[in-house]
Amino acid sequence: MADKYNPQEIETRWQKRWEADELYRQQIDYDRPKFYALTMLPYPSGNLHIGHWYAMSPSDARARYKRMQGYNVLFPMGFDAFGLPAENAAIKRGIHPKKWTYANIENMRKQLCSMGAMFDWQREAVSSDPEYYKWTQWFFLQFYKHGLAYRAEAAVDFCPKCNTTLAREQVWGEDRHCERCGTPVIKKDLTQWFFRITQYAEELLDHSRIDWPERVMVMQKNWIGRSEGAHVVFHTEAEDPIEVFTTRPDTLWGATFMVLAPEHPLVGKITTDAQRAAVEAYAQAAARKSEIDRTAEGKEKTGVFTGAYAINPVNGARIPIWVADYVLITYGSGAIMAVPAHDQRDFDFARKYGLEIRGVIQPDLAQVADHYIGETEKNLDALVAAAEKAGAILTFDEADALFGKRGGAQSPDPRVPAIDIDWLLNTVNRAYTGPGVMANSGAFDGSEATEDKGSANPAIKAVTGWLEQQGTGHLAVNYRLRDWLISRQRYWGAPIPMIYCPKCGTVPVPESDLPVLLPDDVEFMPTGESPLKFHEGFRYTTCPQCGGPAERETDTMDTFMCSSWYPYRYLSPHYDQGPFDPIQAAYWLPVDQYTGGIEHATMHLMYARFFTKAMRDCGIFEPTIAAMRQIGRDPQGLFEEQMTALFNQGMILGEDREKMSKSRGNVIDPDDLVARYGADAVRGYLMFAFRWDQGGPWDNQGIQGIVRWLNDTWTLFADPASVPGKPSAEQIAGLRRKAHQAIKQVTDGLEGFTFNTAIAGLMSLKNAMLDARKTPVVNDPAWREATSIYLRLMAPFTPHIAEELWARTGGAYSVHTQPWPEYDEASAAEDVITLVVQVNGKVRDRIEVPASISEEDAKAAALASEGAQRHLDGKPPKKVIYVPARGMVSIVV
Repeated sequence: MADKYNPQEIETRWQKRWEADELYRQQIDYDRPKFYALTMLPYPSGNLHIGHWYAMSPSDARARYKRMQGYNVLFPMGFDAFGLPAENAAIKRGIHPKKWTYANIENMRKQLCSMGAMFDWQREAVSSDPEYYKWTQWFFLQFYKHGLAYRAEAAVDFCPKCNTTLAREQVWGEDRHCERCGTPVIKKDLTQWFFRITQYAEELLDHSRIDWPERVMVMQKNWIGRSEGAHVVFHTEAEDPIEVFTTRPDTLWGATFMVLAPEHPLVGKITTDAQRAAVEAYAQAAARKSEIDRTAEGKEKTGVFTGAYAINPVNGARIPIWVADYVLITYGSGAIMAVPAHDQRDFDFARKYGLEIRGVIQPDLAQVADHYIGETEKNLDALVAAAEKAGAILTFDEADALFGKRGGAQSPDPRVPAIDIDWLLNTVNRAYTGPGVMANSGAFDGSEATEDKGSANPAIKAVTGWLEQQGTGHLAVNYRLRDWLISRQRYWGAPIPMIYCPKCGTVPVPESDLPVLLPDDVEFMPTGESPLKFHEGFRYTTCPQCGGPAERETDTMDTFMCSSWYPYRYLSPHYDQGPFDPIQAAYWLPVDQYTGGIEHATMHLMYARFFTKAMRDCGIFEPTIAAMRQIGRDPQGLFEEQMTALFNQGMILGEDREKMSKSRGNVIDPDDLVARYGADAVRGYLMFAFRWDQGGPWDNQGIQGIVRWLNDTWTLFADPASVPGKPSAEQIAGLRRKAHQAIKQVTDGLEGFTFNTAIAGLMSLKNAMLDARKTPVVNDPAWREATSIYLRLMAPFTPHIAEELWARTGGAYSVHTQPWPEYDEASAAEDVITLVVQVNGKVRDRIEVPASISEEDAKAAALASEGAQRHLDGKPPKKVIYVPARGMVSIVV
């Protein structure tokens, strides 16, 4: 009788063997196709939580599967080690960030090893190692040399009591106070470093070279926020120019007021004495709000009149200039023209403050019905009926009053009259943002205005051309995307390698002097101020150009800078001639499959894409391209994107269905689970219990199902089966059928990241083999084939028990280097299938029919079934539909 399954003993033993044998050491092999698999690297917070396991175990399973398919798989791991939590630990616990970080890395590395993943630890990269951030600094210098890095003023959250800038997570509450001292946070302008990511806006909108989730691509496109329209110049009565960007230049005649951001440089100049106190108080209040708060959907819009007026350039109208916090100085020019008739935000603002609303796009009845009611039928009678049906919404006394109300433009059909836009706005009390014809717009009256964007809209195209002729505007494209602010007033980050000399100005640190090392002997202020500002040995230096006294930049870089290029460092983490070895890069690049959370869509994933394009333009890939050509790889298009495919996993919640947190007491500790059930059980449960892209709530009882599966598998193979006799042909065919059906189901699951259905396929095969184990089929080669198939299919998910049972059943070491089982469609084919018979949408019978049954015979068999005959009651069916993909016949009576 076999010994009892002991996962703790088995897992520890095999992990040591794999490490000693360097089973997962990944080297260049030009005879095999490469596959670079990558999962997002963790921050060394101290302990690996179940979310790390959920992200990494399935990624590991798929990397193992690709290896068994014959690929030379690179699957590295490292740590994104710089960041604010380490500094907070230094302040609160008196632990140096470096000591805290590296102690956490040591602990988490052990925890990651307990997972049994095929990480190549000789490729580990840690972003806080000097040999890593030397090259982070080197990248900064390359971007600076090529004009992609520049210095400018930008607002930061600032605590006046602590005298320090604050990260977003350090600003608490709706009143936006400092987490440390509770003082209200203000905005303060500081000179900081930026990268010109906006220079790549159009390229970043192009996802044609990558296979990424649609949701991520939409999020990135929305974040970039490309808008086509026009720049138009208004002037104050004192002749000060105010440039605005508008996507609707065709509505310029409806601009009845302007709004400036409170930070706009003209505000102080144009505000009248009578309005100054109110404007200044409003600006101070706005400075304490975040951009998210200021622009939140549903937030009531507020503002203050400056007392000044501007002149509308298209009609000479005198319009008031207001200040409002929903206009941001960081977007566009920090000024907008307000057209309340055709923009809901402006409409609400105008209604609140009693400002003029002038309609300039006039719809007809059909367009009103389509826009306000949502009817989309193009039948005239249906549209008229829709308008009548919506009488309460439009508050018309009678439908006839609506039909008889005409504006300046006439519709060709008397049943679809044009609607007077001003009357309509007052009646509906909502802005009209749909199509129509231009009205109250001088020579442009009657011009068609469609719902198309930019120049595709004939009204916008005509007005923009006219503005250019008049010299008051021109066609323009605007982006919501802002340049990447990389400066952080922190200690625990990569120092920015720049020097400020009173004689030479801003001077880059020579590449030969990199890295600019973080000093260890620093004192952390309880206020959180960066100690680099007070470290004389670090701050004061000599100018590399003139040799005179100079000062270093004391800001460090955004940690996203480090994580934007880490996949390249994994290629050669100890290479000292560049950020990566061109020989390694020529073989491994680009990343073939990236996995991680969708929460990184508009930050890390955007920055990584920008980084690769900037590297390309700086010529950094040229040595790699040369090396590629030497090995016969075509480099065309390989350096446009860093990761060619992306998959986002979901999130594991607590048993209470809430996000896990220590404060809620719902955190699941994977170490406890490994100690109790073994790593294979934890891995298996995380892949079986959830759809990987969705996640869900943890269930402490649910893991028992996986534990039973592993124990059953142990029983199945650990002890040789012995049943006398010779198996029947049906027994042999039946076992081979189940084995090959499992190959198909498991392979499809791994290809599509549906790990739950893959493990379900293994469980089905296990059940079939438990039954077969009681028959003489165990004496046939079909049993040995099924055993080999089962353990190889199992290996990616639960690598330890698969390795142990593979060895016990006589397999050559290691199961993880064996080829993936080959699927044989003929062996998997069923002799018979179950045909579901539906009558009027309800299942009335199930019958066994030949798997190769024709459509005609399937319909005949369904109609002849007992359940169908009972419900047909002698009546002929109206329709009979055969759906072979679902194994179903639907009968309609």
